[in-house]
Amino acid sequence: MAQLQQVTSQSQFDELLKKAGRCLTVVHFQAPWAPQCAMMNDVMSELSKEHTTSSFVTLEAEEVPEVSEKYEISSVPTILFFKGGEKVDRLDGAHAPELSKKVQRLAVSGGPATGEVAPRRDLNERLKELTSAAPCMLFMKGSPQEPRCGFSRTIVGLLKEHSIQFSSFDILSDDEVRQGLKTYSNWPTYPQLYANGELVGGVDIVKELAESGELQNTCPKSLSLEDRLKAVINRGPVMLFMKGNKQEARCGFSRQTLELLNGAGVEYDTFDILSDEEVRQGLKTFSNWPTYPQLYVKGELVGGVDILRELSESGELEAVLRGDS
Repeated sequence: MAQLQQVTSQSQFDELLKKAGRCLTVVHFQAPWAPQCAMMNDVMSELSKEHTTSSFVTLEAEEVPEVSEKYEISSVPTILFFKGGEKVDRLDGAHAPELSKKVQRLAVSGGPATGEVAPRRDLNERLKELTSAAPCMLFMKGSPQEPRCGFSRTIVGLLKEHSIQFSSFDILSDDEVRQGLKTYSNWPTYPQLYANGELVGGVDIVKELAESGELQNTCPKSLSLEDRLKAVINRGPVMLFMKGNKQEARCGFSRQTLELLNGAGVEYDTFDILSDEEVRQGLKTFSNWPTYPQLYVKGELVGGVDILRELSESGELEAVLRGDS
């Protein structure tokens, strides 16, 4: 099983890239004092279990300055993607969903030739999920910590000034989202702010709402983690928390669970825990169940894939999914 590798010198880094050949190498430039780096390491560790032909590497940016300077690392976390010794992509900031997406795309395109192509998700479906990923979602250039344009910096300042809790998406990291969202929302510029999945507008609209005192009423009030978890668990009668979604499972256990549910012929909804680190970690404590996938029926935990397999073998699964028992 793949593990995170730690690089402590330039020679070690060069040798690692050489040995990797055309397989994907993911390098996390981190710092021990940055808590967001620890979070991204956890995500890297999980991804390494799923993409065993790829290499996942951590490197303390300040301890190996030759490599950091060569690749213009100015902040942490920064993650670079390599194939054949060449940098092929970059991710600045702690964006777990984007890291997962980039690894999925690059690992598939760079892995062994199997003749299979990963299914391409419908763009509108993806945009709907992204705009609804948090009660208040900001699509901007850069991150709240490092805005990459004046308009993005202004809107972040307004949201923080009015104590609006929000999540963000860096449109510079994904050109498909950047171009597609303009059509999806019929709004040609960035930043764009969404509340409960509906477009609020850009910086001028947000500024007007702030000046009129309506901004806090427009943006949903932040929920406690427990309330948020309860809301997500009860989003549908049968809710599966998994790695990936119905169309694209991202681990073997999630894939097996989908097969069992599809075989039972009962409608169900899914939540991709790779897209939300707060839910991913919080649900383990909330449910006292340390692994994924997790299945809930009418708000109550049923269990993971082993429990579902046992229920299927005993002929009880369909009744449990209907809430009959």
